[in-house]
Amino acid sequence: MRVRKIGMMPRTYRHLDRYRQILAILFKYGFDTVLDRINLGSYLEMGLQMISRNRREQVEGLTDYERLRMALVELGPTFIKMGQILSTRPDLVPLDLIQELSKLQDDVPPFPLVQVKKILEQELRASMDTFFARFDENPIAAASIGQVHRAQLMSGEEVIVKVQRPGIKKNIEVDLEILYHMAMLMERHMEEARIYQPTRIVEEFTRSITREINYKIEAQHAERFARQFANNRFVYVPKVFKKATTERVLTMEYVEGIKVSDVGLLEQSGLDCKIIASRGAELTFEQLFKHGFFHADPHPGNICILPGNVICYLDFGMMDHVDKRSMDIFTDIIAGYVNRDMAVIADATMRIVEWDENPDRKALEADIGGFIERYLYKPLEGMHLGDILRESLQLLARHSLRLPPDIFFMVKAVTEVEGIGLMLDPDFDIVTKMAPFIKTVEKERIHPGRFIDDFLVLGSRLRQVPFDLHDLLRQLKLGKGKVRIEHRGLEPLIHGISSSFNRVACALIIASLIIGSSLIVTDRAGPSMGGFPVLGLLGYAVAGIMCLWLFLTIWRSGRL
Repeated sequence: MRVRKIGMMPRTYRHLDRYRQILAILFKYGFDTVLDRINLGSYLEMGLQMISRNRREQVEGLTDYERLRMALVELGPTFIKMGQILSTRPDLVPLDLIQELSKLQDDVPPFPLVQVKKILEQELRASMDTFFARFDENPIAAASIGQVHRAQLMSGEEVIVKVQRPGIKKNIEVDLEILYHMAMLMERHMEEARIYQPTRIVEEFTRSITREINYKIEAQHAERFARQFANNRFVYVPKVFKKATTERVLTMEYVEGIKVSDVGLLEQSGLDCKIIASRGAELTFEQLFKHGFFHADPHPGNICILPGNVICYLDFGMMDHVDKRSMDIFTDIIAGYVNRDMAVIADATMRIVEWDENPDRKALEADIGGFIERYLYKPLEGMHLGDILRESLQLLARHSLRLPPDIFFMVKAVTEVEGIGLMLDPDFDIVTKMAPFIKTVEKERIHPGRFIDDFLVLGSRLRQVPFDLHDLLRQLKLGKGKVRIEHRGLEPLIHGISSSFNRVACALIIASLIIGSSLIVTDRAGPSMGGFPVLGLLGYAVAGIMCLWLFLTIWRSGRL
């Protein structure tokens, strides 16, 4: 999916009508000041700027972020999904906004079976009867992108079928184009909004939702996850039926299990909650530290338990990768905490964060030191790693520092698994479960084979340098090279130079007035008053006033 620019005017009535709806809802929730500042009225025709503000609800007691969340819900599926995706991106939006967006619920009314049947037959290119012996009319779940039905294949296997909403892709494209247009206006007219790069946020969201509405990608994730744990009898991954899977339809094996959050039913069924908590943590760390490909949203709704304390993962729409560098830094932070090494934690934190402007290192190091001391000398028992990680995110946010997405997803996965573990077992200690994996990673980092691999990677990158230099020189030769220079700290100098030029220009004007007035007096040109030409006297008076003003300005500056 590609975001196209709208230009001066939405190109279809659908764009125009949708733009009107979006503006009305934003006005309703008190964002009229923002819309006025980005001058939407000058870009949109047909009186869009005349939308009544009387329809706005009384939301004065709510914060900006609360009002934004309410507006996103009313704006519909695209905006709800955008909020949910942004709630996982601390590199794009502030932490306080992330906490508010995490409250968004993706629960919408289902669409009728007639439309489900039409989509299935279009996608599978055959009658439903060819694939399904039974297809339940009522969905078991409905969300903004699609809904899920139970069914039975002709082979007799029980499955769930996820079907994408009709027209959702085109609706998302329209909303994305409108969002991109509004983001460009914000960057153009709101200086404080530029730090968050609104157009970049829309572009990142476009990439994320493009992957999410392609069910083939989710199917690939499930198959890769299944291969990772093919030899682990304590993990079960539902089978994907490729013949009944397309970009808009996903067919997977139906699994009858007990929700991991239903502790009472787990115990009644003879399952061991402590074993489940322990295995869940070990499986998460195996994903993070061994495979580098992990389930980024392991909340209770995405996990069920099968007989024998087997853990079954569901919904593979949100998966993520972690590279060696990020894994090493994350390992350093956790190892520093386990080993009570303040210097390691501080150094790893500074290596992992991103920023737009250089932070105040002194203040940051002081805050990191205070944060570490609060936790470093407490006993590990009774401490929750999730709370520590969440507080560390708040610390970074105070200094306008951001975590890259893969690290944030790692933090998110660990905190959610710890929450499930504590729900199943009050004595659950995630640090103890993590320690063996940390030690294994540390041993691998000093293994000779790792050094050889790192040198090979370095060598491949060095081999690319001549080609990169050749491309650079070629671009410069063709006149296509661009150099971006960003000045910092030059504002006082620029202001001083500008003031000096203004004074010189003013002095030239004074001199010109005096010379011109003298010529008029000498030639006695024009009307006279008391024997002196009026124009000449007026010129002397203006020159005198300007001269006095220039002298006072220089005197006040202290630079005579």
